[in-house]
Amino acid sequence: MDGKLYLCATPIGNLNDMTPRVIETLQSVDLIAAEDTRNSIKLLNHFEIKTPMTSYHEFNKVDKAKVLVGMLHEGKNIALITDAGTPAISDPGEVLVRMCVDEGITVTSLPGCCACITALTLSGLPTRRFCFEAFLPSDKKERRQILEELKSETRTIILYEAPHRLTRTLEELSEALGDRRVTLCRELTKKFETVIPTTLKGALSLYETEEPRGEYVLVLDGKSFAEKKQDEIADWEKLSIEEHMAIYEKQGITGKEAMKAVALDRGITKREVYAYLLNAEKE
Repeated sequence: MDGKLYLCATPIGNLNDMTPRVIETLQSVDLIAAEDTRNSIKLLNHFEIKTPMTSYHEFNKVDKAKVLVGMLHEGKNIALITDAGTPAISDPGEVLVRMCVDEGITVTSLPGCCACITALTLSGLPTRRFCFEAFLPSDKKERRQILEELKSETRTIILYEAPHRLTRTLEELSEALGDRRVTLCRELTKKFETVIPTTLKGALSLYETEEPRGEYVLVLDGKSFAEKKQDEIADWEKLSIEEHMAIYEKQGITGKEAMKAVALDRGITKREVYAYLLNAEKE
């Protein structure tokens, strides 16, 4: 019988956030796969957990996952932990979980700390709808593509950033998205936890005189639906109504339905579209 993979959330700063269920599981499994065994041994020692550990990180995530899956097929129970927070969230554990799912191995998650959710709840920004981007990609082309997509994102946006890259990222966000509201969260759950509600320009001004310290979670306001609609109208207005109609007609949409769609896109009435086309024919 196959073993089970346990995804065990660990504290993101305050050790008191470790759950009894996670402690019990880490004590009872056959092996703990940890992102950095040197870091995790401190956590295990604190809770007197003696279970053997093995390393599982970004640079061995595929090959080591195959080894761990093999052990799970042998009936071993394995716990996966990251340096801080929930495994598989912006974490190489995603690869191991996917491989286990493909192999029919049972995976269960023991909930606990997650920096992005903690920051979102502290931000004062809308929490009903949000998107999580983690760290922006380092590749310049991919980074530009993501920023371009975020321009029209109406959900609250959550990003991670390291202190030495914070100013650059704030500059790029400000340039791409405009001066949005943002809440900067750092040292979450720790003694010097800091939550700063401001704007992108305000954050840039702050770090002109203050050096960023600690890992950051940025929570940004999404674009309002009204702003998004105005932007879409502006984009459509770059086309003539004939060109706009042609886009829908090429999709096999009838003239009547195409006029309705064009009117909706441009924020005008169907009668106005019809009158424009009628005059264009007369000319």
